[in-house]
Amino acid sequence: MMSGPGPIRVLLADDHTLVRRGVRLILEGEPDITVVAEAGDGAEAVELARAQEVDLAVLDIAMPRMTGLQAARELSRRLPNLHLLVLTMYDNEQYFFEALKAGASGYVLKSVADRDLVEACRAAVRDQPFIYPGAERALVRSYLERLHRGDGLPERAITEREEEILKLVAEGHTSKEIGELLFISAKTVERHRANLLQKLGMRDRLELTRYAIRAGLIDP
Repeated sequence: MMSGPGPIRVLLADDHTLVRRGVRLILEGEPDITVVAEAGDGAEAVELARAQEVDLAVLDIAMPRMTGLQAARELSRRLPNLHLLVLTMYDNEQYFFEALKAGASGYVLKSVADRDLVEACRAAVRDQPFIYPGAERALVRSYLERLHRGDGLPERAITEREEEILKLVAEGHTSKEIGELLFISAKTVERHRANLLQKLGMRDRLELTRYAIRAGLIDP
């Protein structure tokens, strides 16, 4: 069960304090798991994971500043030995594939976290994938349908960097603020923003915000 000497050290990231409290209670009821840090958004999760000794990051998908998927990609790049789990209310096949592609070992639904989360944490630190029960059939069926149609996995409409910028624009951040968050110049942000509008065939921030909500980057 153990990842090594001592309990599994978990970083928990969710923008809802009550959800974090509930998840923490589930995890800390186990002798081999301890929550060592909590984050209210993806950017904070990345900072905390880099500053502390953490074995596993449990990331919500829809969070301000940086989504769980964006944070997972960043953590996979910066801390390749850190294990990652996505905890979400979205029973969504596209998110599931994106989570695996971002480096997550598993995908747990909040609605059944009390049943699945502890097992998923233990599986993740053993480098074993965790797929929530009931998802396997749907995933295999969808994969076979894609093969039958001659399709691969769905292509991303925009790049990862454009997705980061789209989310922050939709949250109302200025180009200067976005530049500071992503360590790029405001001019580069403006260029990405123009590319986004052109790629997606949109005119303004309102349309970008609607797209970001549909894509699950921000809550409605």
